[in-house]
Amino acid sequence: MKKLTLLGGLTAAEFLRDYWHKKPLLIRQAIPDFQALLSRDELFDLVKRDDVESRLITHVKRQWNMDNGPFEQVPPLTQKDWTLLVQGVNLVDEKVDALMRQFDFVPDARLDDLMISYATETGGVGAHFDSYDVFLLQAHGHRRWRIGAQTDLTLVEDMPLKILKNFKAEEEFILAPGDMLYLPPQYAHEGVAMDECMTYSIGFRAPSYQELGEAFLESMIDSIDLPGRYADPDLKPSKHRAEISSAMLSRVTAELNKVRFTQEDIALFLGEYLSEPKAQVYFDAPEENLTRTRFLQNAKKSGIKLSLKTQMLHRSNYIFINGTSFEVGEEDLTILKELANERRLSGTIIASASADVVDAFHTWHKDGWLTLG
Repeated sequence: MKKLTLLGGLTAAEFLRDYWHKKPLLIRQAIPDFQALLSRDELFDLVKRDDVESRLITHVKRQWNMDNGPFEQVPPLTQKDWTLLVQGVNLVDEKVDALMRQFDFVPDARLDDLMISYATETGGVGAHFDSYDVFLLQAHGHRRWRIGAQTDLTLVEDMPLKILKNFKAEEEFILAPGDMLYLPPQYAHEGVAMDECMTYSIGFRAPSYQELGEAFLESMIDSIDLPGRYADPDLKPSKHRAEISSAMLSRVTAELNKVRFTQEDIALFLGEYLSEPKAQVYFDAPEENLTRTRFLQNAKKSGIKLSLKTQMLHRSNYIFINGTSFEVGEEDLTILKELANERRLSGTIIASASADVVDAFHTWHKDGWLTLG
């Protein structure tokens, strides 16, 4: 297997075996001579947008403050100790999306987004921990990281941020552009800007089982089928009129225990859940509403590619895209799986697609889920 500069000369299998979920890894020059993909001004333009999630963190007189965007203005660049967090930049910039896709040794179902943290000198978000794996790539300037594998994750009370109350650093690193630090979940860390700096955080989805359970049960409401109605033809006189009888409890328990969920039920839920766009994501329809014939002609020439905002997954003979699912035959499945995995298709492949697949592509184009070329 190919050794990756991105992982400090490790293969993906070696990294996943020895570090993933287990221990930190500092990688000097993971991307040699790396330069920020967005300028400071371009980043500041993003936080003016309603469709981009952003937060402003300030630390004044030992008090942390957090405001949610959009922001028409940011604090003066001469002011120290403030940080701008811009979430999901991969959804709105192709270069940033391409960078995030370099981490494809982790499945798309786990890959979340790329956040850009801009900070003036001494800016940061305090000592904290994340509930998910994260790669911290230095893009501009320098940031000092202090990290520790502490088990005391008690937080400071009455704070807008999750700040660790008793942070104890065990190691310290200064990262320059191109350097990267991997941290497993719940590994305590604190990053402080030594000068004007930008850090790119590549994060991974790790929903709680409680969150998954609640969403799954909600999604299965329409599939539950329990015919009949409660009845008690063998009812006996009750000694205590307000008491729920054991017989009633047993009868209802027996009926509710008939509800069963299969692995296929869970697979369908998981595919739709993991491909569902986040709340602030919306799709832009194309400027020109092409007819099916015109769309197919153009697609055969230039190919198609998924929108940056589109999440497409597959499992068995099911395809999931932006929170929807459908079952397909083997021939169509081959093409759709390639689109999901490669996020683009050539015109040659589209020319061989069935009428049903072309219809789907045309609809997705009209909805802004994919683009030509």
